[in-house]
Amino acid sequence: KSPNRNLHTAAKLLVLLGICSPALGEKWTASVVKSLEAVVGSCVVLPCSFNYPGTLLPTSRLRGIWHLSKEDTKIVYSEDNTKVLDSFKGRTNMLGKLGDKNCTLEITDVKDHDNGPFCFRIELVKTHDNKETTEKYSFVDECAELKMQRDPPEPELFQSNTAVQGKPYAITCSVRHTCPSHVPVFTWSRGSKDDVIHIQKPVLSGIWETQSIMVFIPEEKDDHTQITCTAAFNGGKVKSRSIQLNVKRIGNIYHIIIPVAVAIGTAVIFGVICIAVMKKYNMFNRLSRMSRR
Repeated sequence: KSPNRNLHTAAKLLVLLGICSPALGEKWTASVVKSLEAVVGSCVVLPCSFNYPGTLLPTSRLRGIWHLSKEDTKIVYSEDNTKVLDSFKGRTNMLGKLGDKNCTLEITDVKDHDNGPFCFRIELVKTHDNKETTEKYSFVDECAELKMQRDPPEPELFQSNTAVQGKPYAITCSVRHTCPSHVPVFTWSRGSKDDVIHIQKPVLSGIWETQSIMVFIPEEKDDHTQITCTAAFNGGKVKSRSIQLNVKRIGNIYHIIIPVAVAIGTAVIFGVICIAVMKKYNMFNRLSRMSRR
């Protein structure tokens, strides 16, 4: 009986291994944008997501930590602020919701030494006392580095076709950045807030574009004037760009048509008068010759 019992136990074990092997093959993973530009004095957002096998865990069971490179003791973000490096205290914030597998990090007041690499770690905690467990997952192969920029980029200006006097006209001012949590603020040298609409959209992973579109009706006095768009970035740095507005005046067409029409009309009238005079002159000559006979 003993051999049969052993065979029965082995069979159960094989069944269990067959059921569990797919889950055991899965592992905790994370994904970040490995390189981003950041403007010194402004802010930057590091996109991050993670995944794991099994059922979805609530945020209360998860604790997210960001640290420098492979030195997991040099913490740049933690719920426990006492563990954070002094140079990062008050400057980091977890924008992502861990329950949604989002570990996105925000860094404000970027310093020229905030190059990273920044790595994410997830820890499981007990729900009844919020104490950490032995389950910790570090993703040191998925870290983000920052390339420092002293100044933000200049805005780009785009005009729609040709500006025509009295007809609606649009000018678009856009700038790319890496801080969607604090988008650049645009101002124009003319118009009001009611003339402007703003659009925020992702361009690439970690890179965003903010657009300011001004719609107005140009007048004759606007021809050859300068229009300036200014973008104010988080942290106080400002960049501007200007373009010259060329307005096609409707009156210009009439200035050309009317003189030409007058000239043509004058020529026609003059021609008619000349023909009439010549006819009268010819008739007078005939009558003169007949009277002599």
